[in-house]
Amino acid sequence: MRAQVGDWLVVHSHTEGRHDRRAEIVGTGPDGVPPYTVRWTDEDREALVFPGPDAQVVTAAEHAAHARSEAALIDRVQAGIGAHPSPAER
Repeated sequence: MRAQVGDWLVVHSHTEGRHDRRAEIVGTGPDGVPPYTVRWTDEDREALVFPGPDAQVVTAAEHAAHARSEAALIDRVQAGIGAHPSPAER
């Protein structure tokens, strides 16, 4: 596993009801190998991480594309909700 500063570490959850954890990689070992210094988005703190088999590195460009896709989906869902009158309005 190799990474660059600015990439993202995604740790997949295997527990129902728990979300994947994401962290921006702010430092790497020699040649981009672990350990990584990361900034967790859910805690806004930095930590030194040796990623396990449930983790993957996502490039900054892939992360941005995924965020845009999620935002577009949310916009479509919200637009769809607004297009239907509520029971009180019927």
